[in-house]
Amino acid sequence: MDGFDEEAVEQDVEELLDDFGDDTEQAVDADTTIATASSSWQLNGSLILSSSYNYAHNTPVLGETDHRGLSRLRGSLKLELKANLINSWKGYLETNLSHDLVYQIQGRSDYSNEQLDSQESEAELGEAWIQGSLSHSLDVKLGRQLVVWGKSDNLRVTDVLNPMDQRELGLVDIEDLRLPLTMARMDYYWSDWNLSAIAIQEIRFHKKAQLGSDFYIRPAMQLAEKTPNHSGSNMEYAMALNGLFSGWDLSLYWARLFDDQPHQETINSVTALAHSRVTMLGAATNIALGNWLLKGEFGHFRGLEFTTAPDHKKQRSDLLLGVEYSGFDNTTWSLEVVDRHLHNYKSVLSTQGIKKDEWQTALRYTGEFMHARLKVTFLTLLFGTPDDGGGVARLQGDYEWAENIRFIGGVVAYHSGDKRPFTHINDNDRLFLDLKYSF
Repeated sequence: MDGFDEEAVEQDVEELLDDFGDDTEQAVDADTTIATASSSWQLNGSLILSSSYNYAHNTPVLGETDHRGLSRLRGSLKLELKANLINSWKGYLETNLSHDLVYQIQGRSDYSNEQLDSQESEAELGEAWIQGSLSHSLDVKLGRQLVVWGKSDNLRVTDVLNPMDQRELGLVDIEDLRLPLTMARMDYYWSDWNLSAIAIQEIRFHKKAQLGSDFYIRPAMQLAEKTPNHSGSNMEYAMALNGLFSGWDLSLYWARLFDDQPHQETINSVTALAHSRVTMLGAATNIALGNWLLKGEFGHFRGLEFTTAPDHKKQRSDLLLGVEYSGFDNTTWSLEVVDRHLHNYKSVLSTQGIKKDEWQTALRYTGEFMHARLKVTFLTLLFGTPDDGGGVARLQGDYEWAENIRFIGGVVAYHSGDKRPFTHINDNDRLFLDLKYSF
């Protein structure tokens, strides 16, 4: 499901070379700033009221959660603190608080404890880091942070470092889904190139929907999940070499990580969910041709393990080709296609819903109206073919009502198929409306 909700977050090499902290500028989207007289500290924030309404669920059977009607009424507070420290060093701290009132409105007793623990209330530390230069060509960044690899706007191939929040598929965009990790990053610059070396100390995986959620796709019997300890032997490593040239760019990647997707493993008659250690080699490129932008990504993964083939580690090659056209006024169209090819395929994997070639297609339209105050996005993502895979379509409008106030609303529709999770969530169609105030 990686890449399921992704929106355009173009990470080209020029952004990396311009400023090592560009991801912070993207994260801080408030329109006004509270600052000290010396401007060494900046405090930004936002308040969001987020709602959704399910209109396609059938009447539940006795004992099942009733997901019809209002399914979310969540209030969120996000605070971001930026600091200019000594000798051009910078700091950044982000906190996120949220509480969903829908559980009190609908009755907490109608929901599972797992779902309440996962989604009713959250208090979480987001990005928290310091960064600076050790020399003219060497930068360092330490702490909880996001690192975006690849060129795709909608599908993940080489963007493998940060896990994702996958509890509500299809509702929000990629920049709101990545989860930060504690890591140490060093960047060395010379000529048109940038070499990035990363050591990840925090082991963290995708956030998944829990038992009782209408997005939950695992069997009713939940298995314990084994998370590796945050120790030196379990540290994850990654390197990226980025080059920026006239009209095109190139990135080469290497990563040694734990697989975000778990598999069942039985040791001493105890079955649990485990994460295998995988190695990824990849590359990505953009080629600009007038109003056209051509995209390509390739990732080769070694060490993959599956529940139905526990004794055989697999290799998989993912290839993405994409094109984006911006020749119309205030309009962008993009099309991306991925083939995920599993080597030495075994027929037993089909019982787990795994195919030799997994196809994904994403079509996106973005248009701006009313002097860019209204942004309309249509995204459809298809797994396999329309007859067998399943997919999702989202139509969304983002309207700037006032300088610090935005309304974001639309509809999400799911297409049933034999590919998980669409075998379980085809009736999760819903309307959504968010109100965001920035300060």
